[in-house]
Amino acid sequence: MKLIGIAGGTGSGKSTLAWNIVEHLGKDQAVVLSHDSYYRDQAHMSQEERDAVNYDHPDSLETDLLVNQLKALKNGETVQVPVYDFANDTRDLTQTSKVGPRPYILVEGILILSEPALMGLFDLSVFVDVPADTRLIRRLRRDVKTRGRTWQYTVDSWEKFAQPMHNQFVEPSKHLADVIVPEGGKNQAGIHKVLELIK
Repeated sequence: MKLIGIAGGTGSGKSTLAWNIVEHLGKDQAVVLSHDSYYRDQAHMSQEERDAVNYDHPDSLETDLLVNQLKALKNGETVQVPVYDFANDTRDLTQTSKVGPRPYILVEGILILSEPALMGLFDLSVFVDVPADTRLIRRLRRDVKTRGRTWQYTVDSWEKFAQPMHNQFVEPSKHLADVIVPEGGKNQAGIHKVLELIK
C-alpha cells in the first residue's frame, strides 16, 4: 500500500487533483481521505463561539485520529472516517464513512505536509500551488454554495484566519513536497506527472 499526501492552500484544487488520480487508477485501487473530515466536533459551543474558531489552524483538526486510521489501513484494517457537517461546524455523530484498504490511499488537506506525524507516513507528497486571488474566489464559491456561509463570513475568515495560517503553516510546507503541481487539479500535465511518480 502506498500513501500519497496532497497539500496546498484552501481552494487550490487538492480534491480535484486527488479524485482525478483516483479516476485514472480506478476506485478499486485508490481512495481519498480528506483531512477536513477530522475537524474537531464543536457541538458543545454556541454558534457564535463556533464562528470564532480558527479552522485553518492545526489545533482545529484531530490529526492523531487520521494518523491512527492511516496506520490501520496500512495494516489491512477497515476504518470509520468521521463525517463533518460544515454548515453547523459539528461532526455528524449518527454516521461515519467506512473505508477499506486499497493499494493507494490519497490524503488531501491544507495542513498535511506541516504535520510531522503525517509526513512520516507518506510515500509521495504533492503540493498544489495556486495564487491567492484564485484560491479566494474558489473558497468564496465553495463556502457559499456548499457550506452554508455568507460572502461576508468567508471574506472575514480569509483575512483573519485563512491567509495568515497559509503564510505560517501551508506555504512553508511546500518545500517539503516531492513534487509541486502549479495551477491546481485541472493541470493535466501535473496529473500525469503525479501518476508517473505513483507508479
